[in-house]
Amino acid sequence: MEIRTELEIAAPASDVWRILTDFERYAEWNPFITTISGKLVEDSKLRVQLSLPEGRELCIQPRLVRCREPSELCWRGHLGFPGLFDGEHFFQLQELTERRTRFVQGENFGGVLLRFAGTSITRAARGFVYMNQALKRRAEAGVAARSLGGRLA
Repeated sequence: MEIRTELEIAAPASDVWRILTDFERYAEWNPFITTISGKLVEDSKLRVQLSLPEGRELCIQPRLVRCREPSELCWRGHLGFPGLFDGEHFFQLQELTERRTRFVQGENFGGVLLRFAGTSITRAARGFVYMNQALKRRAEAGVAARSLGGRLA
């Protein structure tokens, strides 16, 4: 099962990537993934704190499987042990123009408990949308601030 969300951001892909990979600042802007710690190195372990809308806090420790600047970040994790409830979470950035980026966030789910996870998956999908909107606001505010700063100089 896959959930997938996307939106266009009026900012360069490099700006969006910089925000997305600045884990130390997630608490400032991200309502869904509130903290991430770990290195941006493939096969390294991350610690990810999620805040499911209308739900609970959840901490997972996935493994980073792809990190391709500035276009893709992906990790894979599971609850309990592999095969029980697994997920591969991905972020994709596609440069549409020099100043416009398509941002895609999604997750592929599997495992024997998948059929019982409907409510949690629905909440996660809403969390993706909330995070996407917050990322868009932050990236576009940065572009606007640079533009304004340029005019004042």
